Amino acid sequence: MKSFARLFLLLDETNKTNEKVKVLKDYFNSVPDSDKMHMLALFAGRKPKRQINSTLVRNWAIEASNIPPWLFEESYHVVGDLAETMSLLMPQNTGSSSKMLTEWIAEINALGNKTEEEKKLWLLESWAMLDSSERFVFNKLLTGSFRVGVSQNLVIKALAEISKIDAPTLTHRIMGGWQPETYTYQQLIQEEGAADDISRPYPFFLAYPIQETSEKQKSADELKMSLGDEAQWQAEWKWDGIRAQMIKRSGKIFVWSRGEDLSTDKFPELHPFLNALPDGTVIDGELLSFTNGLPMPFNVLQTRIGRKNLNKKILEESPVAVIAYDCLEYNGEDIRYKTQTERRQILEQLHSATPFPDVFHISALIPFATWEELGTIREQSRAMIAEGIMLKRKSAAYQVGRKRGDWWKWKIDPLSVDAVMIYAQKGHGRRADLYTDYTFAVWDGDKLVPFAKAYSGLTDAEINKVDYFIKRNTLEKFGPVRTVKPELVFEIGFEGINRSTRHKSGIALRFPRILRWRHDKPKEEADTLDSLRALLGD
Repeated sequence: MKSFARLFLLLDETNKTNEKVKVLKDYFNSVPDSDKMHMLALFAGRKPKRQINSTLVRNWAIEASNIPPWLFEESYHVVGDLAETMSLLMPQNTGSSSKMLTEWIAEINALGNKTEEEKKLWLLESWAMLDSSERFVFNKLLTGSFRVGVSQNLVIKALAEISKIDAPTLTHRIMGGWQPETYTYQQLIQEEGAADDISRPYPFFLAYPIQETSEKQKSADELKMSLGDEAQWQAEWKWDGIRAQMIKRSGKIFVWSRGEDLSTDKFPELHPFLNALPDGTVIDGELLSFTNGLPMPFNVLQTRIGRKNLNKKILEESPVAVIAYDCLEYNGEDIRYKTQTERRQILEQLHSATPFPDVFHISALIPFATWEELGTIREQSRAMIAEGIMLKRKSAAYQVGRKRGDWWKWKIDPLSVDAVMIYAQKGHGRRADLYTDYTFAVWDGDKLVPFAKAYSGLTDAEINKVDYFIKRNTLEKFGPVRTVKPELVFEIGFEGINRSTRHKSGIALRFPRILRWRHDKPKEEADTLDSLRALLGD
């Protein structure tokens, strides 16, 4: 654990890419192979399952710290991170554990079979043998809150330099449902047949955003300058669903989301279509709820996301289909090297042969002659239940990750309203002592009604100014939340709006964020609930 804790802290202390890569390489070169694989799993988002609920962990931490509960809670509100709070408040330990990362994770996983008393004894003994930095990282693993400020791409870059294997190959090899207990480092870096897993998806190719602007002509001119001849590009709608790869290999089917969640059982409607595909086929596309052959808003699909049991009512109200836009494997061959046009032809062949056209849709190509014409078509995005337009170079191969040049997303400008900040709460991590989490309201008659929370969009300088205002204009305190004098007005942007019975305002926004601080607008001129309802388009 000492090596892993040191890695975590060193990565947190620098924002320089080369230094991060060096720290990662030093770690790979100094730990056993099993720790390398557990580290890769953690950095790829595969955290140990939480075996002790947070209430018990918190109570036992208060006992180990030997302080009153109110002081622990006050400390937590200041620090903003439970794992860090526990590590700071516990008695200092000058010793250090000799157990490696692999051993600690094995012990955490084994807690599921222990009684509550056994869990408590193990946890108190574990805390007692770790120093403060190890304890902090250990608490992160234990509570399921482990995150690290380094991208998976940097980890792959470091590993590629050590193993002499190219980064795209390594990226592919760590996709899918492998487990660090069974997938060895030697399997990862061997030349042939690395972890032959028929379920493994390919790394997703991600589009680069075209800068949003409200001036259509300016956008068209920018496209002409940066992308060149229109004839080199194909355009499609950018659908708002769940990005996924659908796999048929060796007679078995798999559905992987972009977040690397194996979701096959969550979408039973897709099984007949997938089983009918030729063996050795991988399709990339978007999962959406459909009705009468048309896509439905994302909030309809949201009703079934995260549900363990899909009852008949859910399946009837949110039937899922796929809009496919690429084919990555055909007849067992990886065809990502082929051009966009060639892969599209194969996808069209698969679509024309399917006996399930109601479930297997294909992303229609948008005909256009000029960038100006495409800019006009883009304005129809919301009517199409789309987020904008995708542009793909016809000669492009299917690449790994977000690469600038061949795939672009030209999203529509967000919807927006002017709203008043009424509540604030402190953030987490480096913003733990600043009020950065805000609740906004609009007018309903002479009352302000909360309708959205937002956490992003302000600069550091603006956050400091807002924090200064909040601390001097607090009206009430409810635990970590402060009621703030309703005075500051902000423009809130969002991608979509829907009715909601769970919210007091009766509406719910998709991806709300702060677009700008409206210094020029008094609170009385903020928008109304009626203006939000008008956007529903009912």
